[in-house]
Amino acid sequence: MAERDTVAWSESEVADLVAKVGALKQSMARVIIGQEQVVDLLVTCLLAGGHALVEGVPGLGKTLLVKSLAQATDMQFRRVQFTPDLMPSDIVGTEILEEDQATRQRSFRFQPGPVFTQVLLADEINRAPPKTQSALLEAMQERAVTFAGQTHALPRPFFVLATQNPIEQAGTYPLPEAQLDRFLLRIDVVYPSEDEEVTMVAMTTQSSLQDAEPAMDVNTLLRLQQLVRDIAIGEHLVRYATRLVRATRPQETTVAAVKKHVGWGAGPRAGQALVLAAKARALMAGRLAVTREDIGAMLLPVLAHRVLRNFEAEADGVAMADILQAIRAEIRVD
Repeated sequence: MAERDTVAWSESEVADLVAKVGALKQSMARVIIGQEQVVDLLVTCLLAGGHALVEGVPGLGKTLLVKSLAQATDMQFRRVQFTPDLMPSDIVGTEILEEDQATRQRSFRFQPGPVFTQVLLADEINRAPPKTQSALLEAMQERAVTFAGQTHALPRPFFVLATQNPIEQAGTYPLPEAQLDRFLLRIDVVYPSEDEEVTMVAMTTQSSLQDAEPAMDVNTLLRLQQLVRDIAIGEHLVRYATRLVRATRPQETTVAAVKKHVGWGAGPRAGQALVLAAKARALMAGRLAVTREDIGAMLLPVLAHRVLRNFEAEADGVAMADILQAIRAEIRVD
């Protein structure tokens, strides 16, 4: 197997890139009140080059969060409102029949859909049926769309942020497991504190709303994503991350809580996501090497949507965080 070329990074460039990440978070903070952990996870996902699934009840600013990220990174932004009657062609595009005015010859031309952008907000994705939800699968994984036998590359970077309402709400469909696995992180947006909510109400009822100012350009973001891949991680930590993922599988785990409360564990893609997210977290902290704490901090957002609890867990009120905490307590670093 050929070795990947190593990129030379100077101390000044690394310091400048880390400073850009700080500026990005500050730009978003001018618009987003509170939700520091949510912003951190969203930026982590962006730097790792993955997609994010943002969940919370309506009215918590999920759409504003995504829009602010696009503004702060100066990327092209499009929004698709998912509804029960949304068709796959409404997302990826369709072919239209055109006639040449000179020759009168007719031909089909591909008309790109809203997926051809850099930041795609799939708003309330679980309000559309699975057939339409799955239209994003190829785009999310391959960064390309195939239509009528032709493959069309998507812009770089390509970042999908899907918001969904809790599945208990009326008119929602569960996302297919294969699609859930394509999201690097699941980010839960909770209610703000009283002081944060007061500030939010005051800001949003004024005559003009402030937008997030660009804090970096696309080339800087691509460079940051490349730097994340080059963050150092020891082989023992890669093995630790892999063991954590393997411990979620009931058929091979030694963790009692998993055997009792998990119906389906995470696949190998979860290990890749865990290592990448840990690398991005290390970079955001100004470190060029992953620590055990980085992996532990990313465990819940990486695995929460990839591990399926069984009926007994739901009946006993056992949360995914409880199961993952039991895994962390038993799995050790060599």
